[in-house]
Amino acid sequence: MLKALLTDVDGTITDHTRRIDTGAIKMIRSLVEQDIEVVLASGNTSCFMDALCKMIGTHGTFIAENGGVYRIGYTGTPHINGDQSVCRAALDALQDYYRKKGIELELYSPTYRFADLAFARTVPADDVTTFLKNYPVQVIDTGYAIHLQSLGVNKGTALLALAKDMGRFPSDFLAIGDSLNDLQMLKTAGMGITVANAHPGIKVVADYVSEKEYGDGFVDALKKYEPYLRAR
Repeated sequence: MLKALLTDVDGTITDHTRRIDTGAIKMIRSLVEQDIEVVLASGNTSCFMDALCKMIGTHGTFIAENGGVYRIGYTGTPHINGDQSVCRAALDALQDYYRKKGIELELYSPTYRFADLAFARTVPADDVTTFLKNYPVQVIDTGYAIHLQSLGVNKGTALLALAKDMGRFPSDFLAIGDSLNDLQMLKTAGMGITVANAHPGIKVVADYVSEKEYGDGFVDALKKYEPYLRAR
């Protein structure tokens, strides 16, 4: 029996313009009212995730920075995974490389990040990966930003740690996402589902692929599997 929901944000509970889908919010609030834990997982910062939890109406548990940070409840202490210093060294070298080409990287909230570093997708992710091949970092292209993260840190490893701290097992979680940065999360959870707009690489590991896209696909999938979710 599944006991908690773990869901990605962008591309999963949003529409194609990144606006939160109202149907998805209604579905999440329905689960929360049944005392089912809903965990939001994203590449966004902790402060963004804290605000999003409050606005949607969850219990405040989240995974941020692609697994680099997680928190249990609103009063919980954020747990930081990985080493941002290696990401900073890689980013400094990358910025020098692009500045010589006349390109300035647009950083995303660097002062609010504790584990990874992120910037706009104004340069090819493959180019970034090639340049940083000798640095101990992974390059994550979420489709919305490019992130530099410590090796071995992802939403799946965050789920393992979070579940342990919650007194649960990873198999207790139903996970849903749409991008390759959700891959380990879906593989680690008890059940992994995705939406029709998902990357082909994640569809092949999903237990169920919704016929609908974005937030509509999230609602469709949860309607199918809600009967398997129980608070206890």
